[in-house]
Amino acid sequence: MGSITDVTGIRVGHTQKIGSSGSSDGGTSDGGWLTGVTVVLPPPGTVGSVDVRGGGPGTHETDSLDPTTLSQRVDAVVLTGGSAYGLVSAHGAKRWCEEDGRGLPVPGGLVPIVPAAAIFDLGRGGDFTARPDEEMGYTAAAAAAAQKDGHDVERGNVGAGTGAVLGRGQYKGGVGTASITLDNGVVIGAIAVVNAVGLPFGTSPERAELGSVRLSDEGASTPRVSAVAAEAGHGTHAEAPPLNTTLVVVATNAVLSKAECKRTASACHAGLARALNPSHTLADGDTVFALATGAVELDRSTDAARTFSLITLQSAAADVVTEAILDGVSRAESVTTPAGEYAAYGPVVRYHGPI
Repeated sequence: MGSITDVTGIRVGHTQKIGSSGSSDGGTSDGGWLTGVTVVLPPPGTVGSVDVRGGGPGTHETDSLDPTTLSQRVDAVVLTGGSAYGLVSAHGAKRWCEEDGRGLPVPGGLVPIVPAAAIFDLGRGGDFTARPDEEMGYTAAAAAAAQKDGHDVERGNVGAGTGAVLGRGQYKGGVGTASITLDNGVVIGAIAVVNAVGLPFGTSPERAELGSVRLSDEGASTPRVSAVAAEAGHGTHAEAPPLNTTLVVVATNAVLSKAECKRTASACHAGLARALNPSHTLADGDTVFALATGAVELDRSTDAARTFSLITLQSAAADVVTEAILDGVSRAESVTTPAGEYAAYGPVVRYHGPI
């Protein structure tokens, strides 16, 4: 499966609060907190962009990632719970970056470029006002910086995935990650926070009978889950409002321009759509960030070679996004809070039969 940290120099830090005390132990919240922050910390000089496709995004400083704007580098990316309130956590990560000497040089100092995106998890621990703050953003950034290169990434109910759910609140969502290495030495990794209206598309829980998702018979718009999974979550949150989002950060060691990062982020939304059904709805804030550390040159010897290199990279990146999202669903563990029960969807198996 791999992880986003297979891209040399990429580090990930999580912080989360669970329960009335804010402790992060156990799978049961006794009221209050169920949220967190994840920071992706790239090496200095990393180029980045973003593509926001959801109809209900909660973002911060994404305009600076447009290819036509001044700044070219990204100092950190913040993924957070707390909806629009949680975006304040980006200020904490920005403060950490300033202290570490990361940022755009300006007269008198530095201005770190720290874009952020949020999922809606308000009230899922029982307290609507329990949401990430600036200090949690600082803590997550510091946690990322403390990691060794190539470190293992925690998955499931951690960081920004702590309060994530899917399937209109029936199942627990979480953090997943994956990577791939191409023949030319290009490494592509992704990390996803899965907090979706929909359910995994073209998959079934591993405990289900083989072929329980029959796309050839039922059509892509009517995926089914196993009877066990349906029973576990049936009716628990059937009336929950569809306030959800899937957040993704894709990183590669390839040399890409800001415009090429933008196109890569756009291509990766195909991977999101292949993983979840529905996706990119009016109630989703689906957002993909793309980062390029610039360690490996692509073949640009001719126009045809450049085109082929970019298509190969972007197609692989979309596949990695799909795997990271499915990993996040598989790793999520059930949680019980005063707001309700969020059942684990369980390990998912991609369906590879005839369509």
